Amino acid sequence: MTSLLGITQFLTWTYLFVTAALAYTPLSNDSLRRLPSGSSDFNLDTDTGASLLAPILIPRVPATPGSQKVQRHFVDFFAQQLPAWTVEWHNVTWTTPATGDQQVPFSNLIFRRDPPWAAVGDVARLTLAAHYDTLYRPEGFIGAIDSAAPCAMLMHAARSIDLALTEKWAAMEASGDAGDGLEEEKGVQILFLDGEEAWVSWTQADSLYGSRALAAKWESTQYDGLSAFSTPLDSISLFVLLDLLGAADPHVPSYFAKTHWAYQHMAAVEDRLRKLGMLETGPSSRFLLESSKRAHQFSGGFVEDDHVPFMARGVDIFHVIPMPFPPVWHTMDDDGAHLDLPTTRDWAKIVSAFVAEWMDLEGFIPEPPPPVATPSSKTKTKQYTEKSEL
Repeated sequence: MTSLLGITQFLTWTYLFVTAALAYTPLSNDSLRRLPSGSSDFNLDTDTGASLLAPILIPRVPATPGSQKVQRHFVDFFAQQLPAWTVEWHNVTWTTPATGDQQVPFSNLIFRRDPPWAAVGDVARLTLAAHYDTLYRPEGFIGAIDSAAPCAMLMHAARSIDLALTEKWAAMEASGDAGDGLEEEKGVQILFLDGEEAWVSWTQADSLYGSRALAAKWESTQYDGLSAFSTPLDSISLFVLLDLLGAADPHVPSYFAKTHWAYQHMAAVEDRLRKLGMLETGPSSRFLLESSKRAHQFSGGFVEDDHVPFMARGVDIFHVIPMPFPPVWHTMDDDGAHLDLPTTRDWAKIVSAFVAEWMDLEGFIPEPPPPVATPSSKTKTKQYTEKSEL
């Protein structure tokens, strides 16, 4: 019995690794060197207007002016700098233990880029997520690692791959390879999730307000019957959740055996970037240390976070969160002054490289462009609203 079980685990493990590897193309050293450094993206000075991070370093309690200001920052960034991405709002209201019968609005923002020829239900999407809300108490809590910095990292990654996506898809259309049915259509979407934090104390009811509502909505939304995927939830190829990133000396475990292959790919990217001297934290400061973890070493334990409603519905999860949590977690010291900016910039580059490899962008990464202006532009917008009560 033990021997048969071991063989079965080995075969399952091998199958997962082989099928995953077929859909992932490593970048060359030259392409890795072309990835933007993003130094100005993580500037803490709001006066320059170039920082992606600084405008998020404010209290962002749901339904407050701070939350709305950060929502506008996200929308303006994509509209002005990445107009090929679409934006979708998912709005929902809940009651909370802190607000009694009052309905509190929560807003998830979804930014998406699909191949231009592909129907919406035919695209398998790499899904990158972070929450942007902050704690209700203590008043004035900033949440730099939790999760302003991860949000800025995702914005940086989107801009880092945008031109390469355009060039790759243009080349496919020119060669006649677009939509030929020989390969899976691959897109990418970024979720900025609201209401992750508990209002009083963490329970299944008092947490994950935005992600619970979005996962349920995407599970019940049906694509056209001839689509490759049945629902938006079904079209998620991998759900990558960033949280608590930006403190010095992070150690991120591999939480799930099923997606350990993805962890290994990101760890390999990190190792290569270190060997090329492209990371500021140096060759001995590895963030992802469990590449060699074996199947029997996974205990089944995980951190409760925004991935849980999606995981409960069968979505594959790659959770990028350090353990132990950084010392500033849920304290007033979780602010911009306590971020380790070299670590923050290194995470941004690692995530960007991982996304570029997932999207098969080898040969299409351009030389980093000069800082871009922000011309007036508009993204395509879709909104829908639903109402629920605890």
